[in-house]
Amino acid sequence: MAAELTTHELIAKHRPTLDQALEAIRTRAYWSPHPEHPKAYGEHGSLDAAAGKAAFDALLGSRLDLGQPGTDDWVGGEVSPYGIELGVTYPHADVDVLLPAMKAGQRAWRDAGAETRAVVCLEILKRISDRTHEFAHAVMHTSGQAFMMAFQAGGPHAQDRGLEAVAYAYVEQVRTPETAEWTKPQGKRDPLALTKQFTPVPRGIGLVIGCNTFPTWNGYPGLFASLATGNAVLVKPHPRAVLPLALTVQVARQVLAEAGFDPNLVTLAAERPGEGIAKTLATRPEIRVIDYTGSTSFGDWLEANARQAQVYTEKAGVNTVIVESTDNYKGMLSNLAFSLSLYSGQMCTTPQNLLVPREGIRTDEGPKTFDEVTADLARAVDGLLGDDARANALLGAIVNPDVKARLEAAAGLGEVALASREISNPEFPGAVVRTPVIVKLDGAKPDDEAAYMSECFGPVSFAVAVDSATDAVELLRRTVREKGAMTVGAYTTDTEVGQAIEEVCLEEAAQLSLNLIGGVYVNQTAAFSDFHGSGGNPAANAALTDGAFVASRFRVVEVRREA
Repeated sequence: MAAELTTHELIAKHRPTLDQALEAIRTRAYWSPHPEHPKAYGEHGSLDAAAGKAAFDALLGSRLDLGQPGTDDWVGGEVSPYGIELGVTYPHADVDVLLPAMKAGQRAWRDAGAETRAVVCLEILKRISDRTHEFAHAVMHTSGQAFMMAFQAGGPHAQDRGLEAVAYAYVEQVRTPETAEWTKPQGKRDPLALTKQFTPVPRGIGLVIGCNTFPTWNGYPGLFASLATGNAVLVKPHPRAVLPLALTVQVARQVLAEAGFDPNLVTLAAERPGEGIAKTLATRPEIRVIDYTGSTSFGDWLEANARQAQVYTEKAGVNTVIVESTDNYKGMLSNLAFSLSLYSGQMCTTPQNLLVPREGIRTDEGPKTFDEVTADLARAVDGLLGDDARANALLGAIVNPDVKARLEAAAGLGEVALASREISNPEFPGAVVRTPVIVKLDGAKPDDEAAYMSECFGPVSFAVAVDSATDAVELLRRTVREKGAMTVGAYTTDTEVGQAIEEVCLEEAAQLSLNLIGGVYVNQTAAFSDFHGSGGNPAANAALTDGAFVASRFRVVEVRREA
């Protein structure tokens, strides 16, 4: 098939955006080519709110035929956390047919070079961006995120992370020149002369194992990092969150075909209920790169058993905030209340443990005891979520029954400072919506340690009384070292305490946010500027995104010739 998109056209269209992304990751300044506001869409071929909702509604009850080889069945069964059966069915693949088909197009994709691969990836992202309203509904009704969060995190923020991965991939591939003339003097004899050619060569097929809560945000970095470095990519979505990634695969296949490449460079592996194909796929010899977000137990299994692949994991951690002192008590409480409430705490970056000295803290409003701090924080959360409409917009829906069960069990772990309450959603009566629970624990009691030293994913936080700031810092160190952390927060006006916390985070490789009181929260990160995870503690073996996240997805192969 003749290419409908020429390389020249794609470079002319997307090279300026790539250059801006390269500059952004160099300076770490704010930049995004993807608008966050829903009203920004509707021109230049993009879908506005009504068209995006109509496109999503048209998908319900449909068969999403991707035209990929090896389809032996049609599978589905997603039910929205808001109570709607999606009814979409997807191709089930015979991997013995699909995997060889994926390898067939890799030579041409490899030979296309880093720049061509990058601009093809940017065209994929541009077309996804044009359908952000449609994707937002798909993310909302598979993850349980409220619409605005699904729009932003599942749309522009996810697209930013994908573009960021492409930029890092490009940098690493062009670090070595394509050719070099090598001459070594030999004194009176003729010099030795060689022409050397250097080619980035992909590892093989990349496997992206999707997650339920952030299918695009967590899926795009690995997908685009592998694709941009020349690898074919097999996307295995979470069975409860297939639609957003299936649509992504659909767009990628269309763009690849139009650009003259084999669309089977990107395929989907949906599964039957209870089939559990991730382990089977992860250990196939054809799979050479794996990206995974999810539980620690399966992440550990992948790292131990998928020995033929380069494995990138984001697992569970116990995120901690030390509250030692503050010069803006109301700002601190407001910031923490929002962080605990956003998406019902169903983020890998949500704070879980709040370490507070049992004798209390210093504030601009005078001394506050441990009990006063926890009571005031409970009131701040109550105030934030007191209006049900606002609460629904912040909390979204509980993503699955396991989260609801953990939330209900948490109240029995200690004294409840803030009880969770049920909220009805008039638009979606089937949604399970719950406010956070805050439980008081004692850091000196071994029985309490079992609770706060384990991740309790969902809207559950523990206010942990500690003997001193020094004890808080040491508990932070032990938590990060033993359990890992995606984020660490701290509030202190004491220079020495701040330095001690910073030193722990540097030594244990944890990302730290200090004294946040405004519109930036510990559980949010910005692409091109913030690193998500560090790859240096048990919560994740990779960071989104740095050079290490992309560099091992390819190898440079050298060919030498006599000049």
